Amino acid sequence: MQILHVIASIDPRGGGPIEGLLQQARHRASLARAAPGDAGPVHTHILSLDPPGTPSPSAEVRLFPLGRRRPASRWARRLPWVHYGYAPDFVPWLRRHARDYDLIVINGLWNYATLGARRALAGGDARYVVYTHGMLDPWFKQAHPLKSMLKQVFWLFCEGPLLNRATAVCFTTQDEMDRAQNAFWPYAVPGIVAGYGTGDIPSGADGQAAAFRAGLPALGARPYLLYLSRIHPKKGCDLLIAAFGAIAADHPGLDLVMAGPDQVGWGAQLRAQAEALGIGDRVHWPGMLAGAAKWGAFRGAAAFVLPSHQENFGIVVAEAMAAGRPVLVSDKVNIWREVDASRSGLVDTDDGPGTRRLLERFLALPADERDAMGGRARTCFLERFDIRQACATIDRLIREAA
Repeated sequence: MQILHVIASIDPRGGGPIEGLLQQARHRASLARAAPGDAGPVHTHILSLDPPGTPSPSAEVRLFPLGRRRPASRWARRLPWVHYGYAPDFVPWLRRHARDYDLIVINGLWNYATLGARRALAGGDARYVVYTHGMLDPWFKQAHPLKSMLKQVFWLFCEGPLLNRATAVCFTTQDEMDRAQNAFWPYAVPGIVAGYGTGDIPSGADGQAAAFRAGLPALGARPYLLYLSRIHPKKGCDLLIAAFGAIAADHPGLDLVMAGPDQVGWGAQLRAQAEALGIGDRVHWPGMLAGAAKWGAFRGAAAFVLPSHQENFGIVVAEAMAAGRPVLVSDKVNIWREVDASRSGLVDTDDGPGTRRLLERFLALPADERDAMGGRARTCFLERFDIRQACATIDRLIREAA
């Protein structure tokens, strides 16, 4: 079976969609190697708006980067058609090759890859599904009302027709699908809950811990809470720093690690916030973590914290659970029900008092209960979010569609 994934970029700084896509491809490749005579291998190709010459992110996928190189000057990168990702070769290529694939999977909305897919596929006979990856969540309307008005215009001629004519529109959780209802008008989306997941934590705990600590010498051997995601207002980073500032005096031996790429230039303001609260030397900013250092950060954390205002799935939450870490999340992280039901962590509101309660409630627990919570997180990951479980569901849906 041949599957084509359409995505704006393979850059891992863009968040979870590309990571989930690659994890699926690797798992399918391992299945094909283990049982070559079974249902047949699934070959994964990626069509993206990355510039020509971009190398494939994995040996298990073939990449077709049909975008343009980004201009060197900052003002040129802000031009609407450049920011949107216009690529003149995208639509002709997709029209020529759409029938080469059993199924086309479109990842995300509101970029030229979406418009190109609508132009090439909607109304044709190619079978395609769309993963919205949380991009229909009503939080965006509340946070960016003017941008949402522009999106309504785009919906009428781009995203709306693309989704309405899809074989299926895939949501990772029931919460995500419910929250997307009537996000834009007209809304006639053939939605299904398809699940999602990520790969298990690799072996090598000692080396991973050493790689993380070596890259952050100021932390030393001190215990820490971990935030690992994009540094972005949507993620509630300011809430977490304020909450840590409120409890820091009562827990002088505990630090906070804020790991992730600063895509919108918010980091300086957050550092100033930490300094004003008197915790500047206890909040650490290692930037984006990958590989052994990322897994070492997860393994060594007292808990993982994500007070996000909007999170359709939260692959980083699943990764923390794979590492056996308790997870402290807001009720806007759409797998919060699974976290709560399995007692894998704590859940509260996505505001200042709620984030502070998350930290206070967790730190008030005895050590043995924190350990038990981490063990339950690991069990929940294996049962609900392991890529093997997610791939089985997703592949069944894909084969039914194809």
